[in-house]
Amino acid sequence: MLVIGSVAAAIVLVAGGVYVAQRDTGGVDFASCRIGNVAGGMDSFGTEFQLTRDDGQRVSAEQVFTKPSLLYFGYTMCPDVCPMDSARNADAAALLKDQGMDVQTVMITVDPKRDTPEVLKDFTDLFSEDMIGLTGTDEEIAAVNKGWRNYYRANDQEDDEYYLVDHMTNTYLVMPGNKTVEFFARDVSPELMAERVGCFVNAMG
Repeated sequence: MLVIGSVAAAIVLVAGGVYVAQRDTGGVDFASCRIGNVAGGMDSFGTEFQLTRDDGQRVSAEQVFTKPSLLYFGYTMCPDVCPMDSARNADAAALLKDQGMDVQTVMITVDPKRDTPEVLKDFTDLFSEDMIGLTGTDEEIAAVNKGWRNYYRANDQEDDEYYLVDHMTNTYLVMPGNKTVEFFARDVSPELMAERVGCFVNAMG
């Protein structure tokens, strides 16, 4: 399932079709860990990118995904969904840290007009000092969202200051080397997310 979140509701889209390919990350077999299946397989998610980190530095995908990462697409002026999802992801990473696993959280904005690096930094620090926020130009953000098959739309036609942004609410598990191996819907608890991510991390050895 791929989920779109808005202020009032979450719309569920079922990705039809047959699971085609399993993700091959350095020869590691993740089949026993994977629950989410989508048309085309997880190989169809992800892309190279150059974005601006919340410290103002330009970074590539390889520079960001140096460790297992929980990747989320959201925005800082989101009134409810994004804060809850970001808190859940941070809680899962904290649980994994208690188990000796180094997993980071990353948020790429779907609202580059308002989400400057400074704004992103203030937002991500609310949840974890280790959470990475990424922004860029309209074109860069559109390209990276397309790479993860993430739908978003800014409702700024009548108000260009206090608008809302419709967007999907999946969190993706991205392994070092920018390899996406799993996704999580927003109804997954921190405990279940930590358990499933831990399976992937342990499989890497």
